[in-house]
Amino acid sequence: MALLQISEPGQTPDPHQRRVAVGIDLGTTHSLVASVRHGVPECLPDEQGRVILPSVVRYLPPGSGSGRSIGWEALAAQVDDPHNTISSVKRLMGRKLADLQAQGVAAKLPYTVVDGPGMAAVRTVAGDKSPVEVSAEILATLRFRAEDSFDNDLFGAVITVPAYFDDAQRQATKDAAQMAGLEVLRLINEPTAAAIAYGLDQGSEGVYAVYDLGGGTFDVSILRLTQGVFEVLATGGDSALGGDDYDRALADWLLQQAGYSRKAGELPAGERARLQAEARRVKEALSAHADDGVAVRFEVELDGKALVRDVTHAEFAQACAELTQRTMAAVKRVLRDARLDKSEVKGVVMVGGSTRMPVVRQAVGEFFGQPPLTNLNPDEVVALGAAIQANQLAGNNPEGDLLLLDVIPLSLGIETMGGLVERIVPRNTTIPTALAQDFTTFKDGQTALALHVLQGERDLVADCRSLARFELRGIPPMPAGAARIRVTFTIDADGLLTVGAKEQGSGVEAQIVVKPSYGLSDEQIAAMLQDSFATAQQDMAARALVEARVEAERMLDATRSALAADADLLEPAQRAEIDRLISATEAIRASSSDAAEIEAATEALAKGTEPFAALRMNRGIARALAGQNVENF
Repeated sequence: MALLQISEPGQTPDPHQRRVAVGIDLGTTHSLVASVRHGVPECLPDEQGRVILPSVVRYLPPGSGSGRSIGWEALAAQVDDPHNTISSVKRLMGRKLADLQAQGVAAKLPYTVVDGPGMAAVRTVAGDKSPVEVSAEILATLRFRAEDSFDNDLFGAVITVPAYFDDAQRQATKDAAQMAGLEVLRLINEPTAAAIAYGLDQGSEGVYAVYDLGGGTFDVSILRLTQGVFEVLATGGDSALGGDDYDRALADWLLQQAGYSRKAGELPAGERARLQAEARRVKEALSAHADDGVAVRFEVELDGKALVRDVTHAEFAQACAELTQRTMAAVKRVLRDARLDKSEVKGVVMVGGSTRMPVVRQAVGEFFGQPPLTNLNPDEVVALGAAIQANQLAGNNPEGDLLLLDVIPLSLGIETMGGLVERIVPRNTTIPTALAQDFTTFKDGQTALALHVLQGERDLVADCRSLARFELRGIPPMPAGAARIRVTFTIDADGLLTVGAKEQGSGVEAQIVVKPSYGLSDEQIAAMLQDSFATAQQDMAARALVEARVEAERMLDATRSALAADADLLEPAQRAEIDRLISATEAIRASSSDAAEIEAATEALAKGTEPFAALRMNRGIARALAGQNVENF
């Protein structure tokens, strides 16, 4: 009997050459793994046929079996053992304890969050566990599921992250994947992954909004789809807002209606977990029945008393109205960033299990004036898009012409003299990218340059966030302004940043891979953007003043250096006049807050030293020609 080899459309004819690549949606509440099989992306199920893996890890005391349980088994223990059952760990990725406390995230969690090396950690009976370690447990479980499905090792994985994850959070995600034994082919933004799934599924082109409301994070992105090119025009969101917050809002509202003085977050961990689990059940039951007349019974025991109430759609909407408005405010900000009107948006893609809530779909539909797209499973769409990208990056679909163009959320630059920020990569720049700018030395004979990498939209260093510092040493001694130092910012497809500096004449160079120790909260990002708009005029004036003072100092240094070398060329009256100009410039630079006044004093010094500069030039030429024969020229 002859055996025939059959290859799927778009696949290599040799099945042994096919690389097994997967897409992973590492979510706050649920995670999934998907792959392209038989030419179609599909989520891979576990042994019980479930494609969803709860993003929950329970740690057990040392000596008790495996020491941990993951997924559904851990979720079942959340009420009884809340202190050792870790959920929503994605909110802790790349964040310090102080940041989590400032956002109010730490107080909402049923387990104990402590300071750890580099980022916050969770205290359990098995010791302190970092968010990277907990995430690695989830990723490893998905990896084993995929390897069992294919009975083969994985070539690599595309892992999705929220669009507003900064460099620290993305790096933490890559570290978790490495710890789980996964080769990361690429990190892609969750909205972009959803656009891949919808774009390829429907062949649609035009401007689309991706509204991604998961269990713990919210992202919104505006994308333009054109002939296989997915260009992210703008992105925004809130990494501390998701379906979990809707559960808490409903629980708080019910406590208030029942006359309790405390909120859910102030209850003991066990009662808090029971209350929020019941609130989640009610929310999901209401979402499953869109009929406005439906009411779902909420029933939980608190302080030995039964709290019972029927909850309607209208009451749920009332309890969570503030959260829904927060998401729509983010949508408006992103449309402004993209310089688009909502009427220009062709469709709205709904992503994340929390978009099943009728109140959310109604708010989005009313704002855009059209029903949102919901024909793909909102829980699975991100993983499916990641699987399509993974399949292409693994080389299994060489004819694919998919191109992803993501953007960075905030500008990147370096500190210059006077505490100013020189922006090199503007926000919403498409990545991957590499941008460079030339700088020079400020002092004569300067042999080193300190580089301070910053993120933000303001003009002063004090108003931006510090990312990293490094030094370029070994610059040959030269007069101020003679060295040419090229600073290059390289951002890869995962949004990770490398900064390099090279002195063009000597070839001396240095570089740093930016790995900040903690993440930037979305409240901080929003505040930075708002500040940049509100203080634009003030910042321009402050920048002009600093630049005027720096230029005055440069002119003063250059004049003093020239006097030290060639003061003998001057008559006493000439020297006295230059000294007077130096004193006047120094005084105005130190006391004046008027940039124009300082610039006028600097210009007067420059004009007053022009005859001296001419004398120095003549002396230099005479020295260069001394002993030379005219025929040599």
